[in-house]
Amino acid sequence: MTTKSGTALQNFFLKPIESLGAMVLENLEGLGAFISFVLKAFFWFVRPPFRFRLYFEQLYFVGNKSIFIVLLSGSFTGMVMAYQTYFGFKLISVDSLVGPVTALTLAKELAPVLTGLIVAGRAGAAMTAQIGSMKVTEQVDALEVMGINSIQYLAVPRIFAATISLPMLSAIFLFIGNVGSYIVGTKFLSIDEAIYLSKLGSFMFLSDIWQGLIKATFFGFMIGCIGTYFGFNVTKGAEGVGKGTNLSVVWGMIMVLISDYFLTSFLIHIL
Repeated sequence: MTTKSGTALQNFFLKPIESLGAMVLENLEGLGAFISFVLKAFFWFVRPPFRFRLYFEQLYFVGNKSIFIVLLSGSFTGMVMAYQTYFGFKLISVDSLVGPVTALTLAKELAPVLTGLIVAGRAGAAMTAQIGSMKVTEQVDALEVMGINSIQYLAVPRIFAATISLPMLSAIFLFIGNVGSYIVGTKFLSIDEAIYLSKLGSFMFLSDIWQGLIKATFFGFMIGCIGTYFGFNVTKGAEGVGKGTNLSVVWGMIMVLISDYFLTSFLIHIL
């Protein structure tokens, strides 16, 4: 016979293992559902009808509506980077490298990553909330009843818009960040303009810009897929919409940061 103390000890060790196993299985199931959703989006992207009006509407929403916050973030990021780099480099008398170091950091990392985080928090959350609200009010079911595939109508334009908009927004972030860095470096930190620009031209290459744009394109695709996926999986009314929106933002940001490492490891060897 098993004693009470033996049962308690058994539960003490088995319960955490059972909880961990259940969590792993749940996440694997969710990953499988997400991959299936992405494959369906690919399938419907190349199938007619092509509703170009929806594509342009989403490009305007994801791209144009994000420009102001990208400009604001980019300008101050560039200025702060210039200040921090200058005071660090001044200690070893290489303050003339403020321009290229700031530009390289913006091009390869800060521009795509920060733009991805901004769009995940603004547009990704909105995608989930919009589709989730339609899901709980049965508008998604109404589309299916009318013979309109909901993934093609709701998800594909948003994924496309995010994929196209992110590299363009990242390029704007990079440009305005370098403008901010140039103004701070030459006007406030007294770095000679000719030296600043010549060093920038010596150390900055087109491949560095391409690396950031490729990252931004992938981030945009992931944000679009995650935002729409959680929207289609919303349940339990308004509470579910809030929960789905929160998950969309969290996972969008997590995927930007995680995929940034793997993309950097890959792109650094081919560009």
